Amino acid sequence: MTTAKLMPQGQVGRSVHRLESWAKVTGRAEYTHNLRLPGMLHAKIVRSTVPHGRIKSIDASAAANVPGVHAVVTAEEIRKLIPHPYYGPAFHDQPILAIDKVRYAGEPVAVVLARDPHVAEEAARLVTVDYEELPAVYDEVEAARSDIYVHEELKPAGTFPDLKHLAGVRNTNVALDYKLVRGDVDQAFVEADHVFEHEFTTQQVMHTPFEPMISLAEPSGAGLTIYTASQSPSFVRIEIARLLGWPENRVRVKTGHLGGGFGAKLYIKLEALAAALALLVHAPVRVALTMEEQFYTITKHPTTFRIKSGVTKDGRIIARRCDVWWNGGAYADIGPRVTQKSGFTAAGPYDIDNVYLESAAVYTNRPPAGALRGFGIPQLVWAYESHTDLIARALGIDPLEIRRKNILRNGRPQATGTIMVDAAIEEVLERTAARLNWSAPFDRGTGRIRRGRGLAIGFKASVVPTTSMAIVNVSADGSCTLYSSTVDMGQGSDTAMAQIVGEVLNIPAESVRVVRPDTDVTPYDMATLGSRSTFHMGNAVRLAAEDAKAKLAALAREVGEPEQTNLPIPALFRKKYGMQAGNVIGVGSFIPPYQSPDHDTGLSENVTPFWMIGATGVEVEVDTETGHVKVTRMVNVADLGKPLNPRIVETQLSGAAIMQLGFTLSERMEFVAGQLTNPTLADYKIPSFHDVPAVIENEAVAAEQRTGPFGAKGVGESATFGLSPAVANAIEDAVGVRVTSLPITPEAVYRAMRAAQNNPLEDE
Repeated sequence: MTTAKLMPQGQVGRSVHRLESWAKVTGRAEYTHNLRLPGMLHAKIVRSTVPHGRIKSIDASAAANVPGVHAVVTAEEIRKLIPHPYYGPAFHDQPILAIDKVRYAGEPVAVVLARDPHVAEEAARLVTVDYEELPAVYDEVEAARSDIYVHEELKPAGTFPDLKHLAGVRNTNVALDYKLVRGDVDQAFVEADHVFEHEFTTQQVMHTPFEPMISLAEPSGAGLTIYTASQSPSFVRIEIARLLGWPENRVRVKTGHLGGGFGAKLYIKLEALAAALALLVHAPVRVALTMEEQFYTITKHPTTFRIKSGVTKDGRIIARRCDVWWNGGAYADIGPRVTQKSGFTAAGPYDIDNVYLESAAVYTNRPPAGALRGFGIPQLVWAYESHTDLIARALGIDPLEIRRKNILRNGRPQATGTIMVDAAIEEVLERTAARLNWSAPFDRGTGRIRRGRGLAIGFKASVVPTTSMAIVNVSADGSCTLYSSTVDMGQGSDTAMAQIVGEVLNIPAESVRVVRPDTDVTPYDMATLGSRSTFHMGNAVRLAAEDAKAKLAALAREVGEPEQTNLPIPALFRKKYGMQAGNVIGVGSFIPPYQSPDHDTGLSENVTPFWMIGATGVEVEVDTETGHVKVTRMVNVADLGKPLNPRIVETQLSGAAIMQLGFTLSERMEFVAGQLTNPTLADYKIPSFHDVPAVIENEAVAAEQRTGPFGAKGVGESATFGLSPAVANAIEDAVGVRVTSLPITPEAVYRAMRAAQNNPLEDE
C-alpha cells in the first residue's frame, strides 16, 4: 500500500494495533448482546402479516395464558405511559408499536414478555391480529405520484437544522424534495451536439451486522439505564427523554463494542420499545432481534435514477439533469437527510456549468430504509458512472479520457456552488488508471471466458451541521483518559482518537485509555456515521488534548518550571500538590462551518467541511455460457487526507469494497406483493471468501485536508463509491452488454447477452 509520508516519531501515521484487539481475540470484549441483568425479561415481537392495513382487533388471550408469560403489550398499554409514542430523526412518524394501522409486512404490532425467550417466542405465535387490508404502494416512482398514502399527514421532527424547513403536509408520499438549479440546463441541451439519457435502478438490501440489534432497558431509581448497541448514544438519550417527558439526566445510555453497524444502529431502533416495556413492567427488559428480524427493521434505499446529459462532440459535458427517487419504505428514519446530502453530488465529480437536479425521499409500504455505508452515494455513483461510460463508448472516446476531460478540479465550483478545496479527485482518478496500467493492451480472451476491465470514481459531501465534544483527563501519575461518545463498531476509531491524543501530548497511543460511550460520563457526539468521526470528533479530541497540554504548561509555570520544560508530568503534580494528586482536564468541541442550501436553487457556498473521494478499478471474467461474473482484481484508491493509521485505513478500504461487492453481484431483498420472501442468510447471499477477489490493492493518495486533525478526513465509505459501476463497465468491456439494475446476477448478464444476440430469453 502506498501512503503519504509518515510523521517522524509521531503517534499519528503509525500503524498502531487496535487498542481493543487483545480483548476481542480473547473473547473478553464487552458486547451488549452478552449482557444479562438480574430479573430480566425477554421480549418477542409480534409482527404485521400484511403490508398495509387497519388493525381491527388484537387477541392476546391465548398468548397471555401460556405458562411463563409475564405480559403481552400492545400500543394501547404503551400510550398509557407515553401518550404520543412516535419517534424518528427526521419525522416523528414511527410508533413504538403500530397504532390503528400497519404500513409494512413485518411491522411490530405487539410484544410478549417472559423470563424464558423460548416461551416468549412460542406465545408470540398465538397472538392474532385482525386487519382490514388497504391498497399498498411499493415502487418509489409510482408512490411519488400515487393517491394511496402511507401516512395521512407528514410530521417533521425538527431535529436537524438543515431540515428545519420541512413542513407538515397531507396528501403526499414525498417526504423531502431537494432541488438544485445551476445555469440554464434546457438551453444547454439545445446547444449540445449529443444528448444521452438513461435510467438506472438499485435494489433493497440489508446492513447485515453480525451482532444483531440489541437493547436492554433497566429502571434505576428515578431514572432509566439503557444498554444498547447503538451508533448514536447521545441521540438516543435525547429522544428517550423527549418521549418520556423527562430531563436528559434521568436517562443513561451505555454502549459496548458493536459487532458492526454500517448505519443499521443509528438513531433510535429498539431503545424506545425496550424503555417503554421496562417502565411498564418495572423490570429489566431485553429486546434482541434475530438476523431475520433485522430485514424488517432498517434497510438501504432502493432508487430509480434518470440521468440526461448534453455533450459536445469532443466529449465535454455541458448540461446534466438528474431525477432521483429514494424508496424510504414505511418510515422516514434518516432518509430525508440521505436524500438531501447525497443529492448535492448527484451530478457527479465533474465540472458541469448547467445542472438541474431533483432528489425525492418517498414513502412506500416496504420495510423502512435509512443510512447504509455511503449515505446514498453508492446508488448515485452507480448511475452517473455507468452513464459516463455509456457516453464514452457511444462517442468512441476512451472511458478514462472522457473523465479526464470533465473531472472537477480544486478551485472550481461543484454543482452546489461550493468551491472544491483539498479534494484530490484528479489524483485519485490517475492513480486508479495507473495501477490498472490502463494505457497498456489488455487480454480480453476469445473462448468461453471473456475478460474486461472498468473503473469509476465518486465523491461525497460530509454530513453537516453536526457537533462533537471530547474530554481528555491527565491524571497525576501521567496516565491519560479520553472521554468521547464516538462508537467504535470495528472501524478503529478508538485507536485513531488515542493516536491524536498521543500526538498532542507526546505520549504513546497505547497508554491512552478510551472510555466507551456512556451518556452519564462521555460528552455529546451527534452520531457515528458517514465517515465523520475522524474529522469531526478527531478535531474535538485534538482541541481537548491541546487544552490539556496548555493547562499542563500553565501548571509548569505556576510551579516555577521554565517554558518548554521536560519535567515529567507526575513530577509537575507532586510539585504542585506535594503528593500524587490532582488532574488536568482538557475539553474540546467542534462544529464545522456550513451554509444551508438556498430553498429555491439548492445552491450554497459551503455544503460540506470536506470532500470524500474514492475510485475503484476492476478486472473481471465473464462466463459467456452462464453469465457468471468473477472479479479477479480490485483496485481501490482514495483521498482521505493524511492517514492517521495506515494499516487501519487499508482494512477500511478492503472491507468497504467487499461489502459493496455483495450489493453489486448478489444481495437483494425479494418481495412478492409486499411480503419479503428471502429474510435468511441461506437465501440472501452476502459475499463469502470464495467471492472475494484474489487480488485486492488499496492506495491512499498523497493528500492533506488542511482543516482536518493532522490533515486527516474520513475513509470508511470511500471504497463503496465506484465498485458497482466499475464492474458494470468491465462487463461491457468483456462481452459488450450493459446491465442497468443491481444486483448484476448471472441471470441478468446472460439475459443481456441473449438479447444482444437477438435471441432473448422468455420471461418467467
